[in-house]
Amino acid sequence: MGFMDALYFIIPMTISYAAPLIFTAIGGVFSERSGVVNIGLEGLMVMGAFVGIVFNLFYVDQLGAWTPWIALIVAMIVSAVFGILHAVASISFRADQVVSGVAINMLGIAIALFSVKMIFGKGQTDFIERSIPLFNVPILQDIPVLGPMLFKGIYGSSIIAVLVAVAAWFIIYKTPFGLRLRSVGEHPMAADTMGINVAKVRYIAVIISGGLAGIGGAVYAQTMTNDFGHATINGQGFMALAAMIFGKWHPIGAMGAALFFGFAQALAISSSGISFMEKVPAVYLHILPYALTILALAGFIGRANAPKANGQPYIKGSR
Repeated sequence: MGFMDALYFIIPMTISYAAPLIFTAIGGVFSERSGVVNIGLEGLMVMGAFVGIVFNLFYVDQLGAWTPWIALIVAMIVSAVFGILHAVASISFRADQVVSGVAINMLGIAIALFSVKMIFGKGQTDFIERSIPLFNVPILQDIPVLGPMLFKGIYGSSIIAVLVAVAAWFIIYKTPFGLRLRSVGEHPMAADTMGINVAKVRYIAVIISGGLAGIGGAVYAQTMTNDFGHATINGQGFMALAAMIFGKWHPIGAMGAALFFGFAQALAISSSGISFMEKVPAVYLHILPYALTILALAGFIGRANAPKANGQPYIKGSR
């Protein structure tokens, strides 16, 4: 496969792998902009993937072509409710937010795998019949070179992911709610003095975060794996967390970083068919996304400053 053929193969795949990361990373942006660290993205994604697949399997006969889309909404609701656990622990009970996030990760995979065992009697679900469909974007697909690369045979969920990133940028930077969200994450005491309900804004942000991570998990399960097992999500949530930090807590930055991680994953899968990469051992390319995650989290790729009050519980009246 030559260079151009490789691009036509890798770029659509990059976008497919990036879409779940975009949803989840944007969820992380909302939570952390409000001052609540959310390491539980992995667990919330696992929950979304599990709920999406199980709903899809059980209701495909009644809902037909709508099944994968309604599964995304159900996964969003369940993960948003699951995210409330993190909100209650970190906002109301002022627990350590990192510990609470780790607990969500462990609880998510435990509940999902136990339920799969109970429902299917084995370690993973059956395969779904209807996954998220592929689309050709009219008019745009006819653009020379870029058209077939970016707008032909892409998942509907990938289009929605880009729209969500743009909408998140608009909400966070151009609306009164976004201003409240950022002020609560930077200086909660000043926000409180101005009459903003700090706890309420943080709750809303964490619930949005849970919902988006749930969609991310359900998108990944319904496009990439088409079933759910212990290795379905396998670190995607941490990759999304890294994309959020790499993107400097900015929705568009997080989307760019998610595309970068998506590219690393696509490269690992398609390297064997690319002539100038055949000699590179596949194992190195499979390690690449995770190595990049570590580098991004360690802050090697430009210092990223988190919102000032990130990780600090707000106690009314404290200095």
